[in-house]
Amino acid sequence: MKTIDLAYRTLYAELVQRSLDASFETDFSTAGNFVRVPVKGRDYWYFEETRPQKSRRYVGPAEDPEIAKRVAAFKEIKDDLRARRKLVSTLVRDAGLAAPDAFSGDVVEALEKAGLFRLRAVLVGTVAFQTYAGHLGVKLPGAALQTGDADFAQFHSVSAEVDDSMPPLIEVLKAVDPTFREIPHRTDAGRTTQFENASRYRIEFLTPNRGSDEHADHASPMPSLGGASAQPLRFLDFLIRDPVRAVLLHRSGVPVLVPSPERFAVHKLIVAARRAGSAAAKREKDLHQAGLLVEALETTRRRDDLAHAFAEAWNRGEAWREALRKGLQLLQPDRREMVDLVLGRALDEARIELDGFMRRSR
Repeated sequence: MKTIDLAYRTLYAELVQRSLDASFETDFSTAGNFVRVPVKGRDYWYFEETRPQKSRRYVGPAEDPEIAKRVAAFKEIKDDLRARRKLVSTLVRDAGLAAPDAFSGDVVEALEKAGLFRLRAVLVGTVAFQTYAGHLGVKLPGAALQTGDADFAQFHSVSAEVDDSMPPLIEVLKAVDPTFREIPHRTDAGRTTQFENASRYRIEFLTPNRGSDEHADHASPMPSLGGASAQPLRFLDFLIRDPVRAVLLHRSGVPVLVPSPERFAVHKLIVAARRAGSAAAKREKDLHQAGLLVEALETTRRRDDLAHAFAEAWNRGEAWREALRKGLQLLQPDRREMVDLVLGRALDEARIELDGFMRRSR
């Protein structure tokens, strides 16, 4: 597995920070502009947008110094947006990092602007996997990056406690594609955890299930998700604990929260072990992504992160151990040999580090 040049890794880190800064700095869409409008001998600022339809909002009098400061700051953000587009283009074209397909990028960008990640939801699945090349500074094969859906997860406790909510989620999605519709939940017809458009592109919201199995077939209401509910899933709490900031290489960069790559790799082994029947194709993709991330973590000298994530999962009980054993056994022989070698080395180093700490603390 090849790493990318240090210069490109530095550019990616800069893009992550600048994209995050921009998401905090304006209440106005960068798709619009401030316009100065004379009215009866005085000038006023209005904010004008042309998409999805032309509209103009009153902002305030032109002589107000606070408003003038905001207008100037907005211009800087717009200028930075153009500069960030160039960074994205450089990282995709010259560094060879993967960009999402345009539609997935538009969907994630719309949800980011609506506040999804500000409300501590996490992008999961293959679209999240697409961010790891930049995050880790390696090149990942394109076949592992293809998808026809986007998945998001949030702890129910977070959704209930943030005391804030997105706009109606179906409206956010319809602004991207008017054919999006709600899919009624299979057992809770009044709730929706999935949305789908005319092209069968599907968006799903998930939440960890650490309680009784009776919750598995019921949609969990999520107060912060703009009317959407979430499907409870086992093992998901492990995946979305301690997410990392990354950027999707779409347009000027979309700041997102994604699972840490080491948790993603371990979780994919568990998920692969639990897939059966018609899900065999997805299982192969899970195993492929897990193997690639283990290799990437080895290449970038992050074996200790992998060891700690694997040990945490292993120590959660026999059901977790059985899933991990089965996931490892499902790997192709050459890939399994590599994963076993990396994991063994990582766990040995973690034990040595722990033993040394214990001796020093006595």
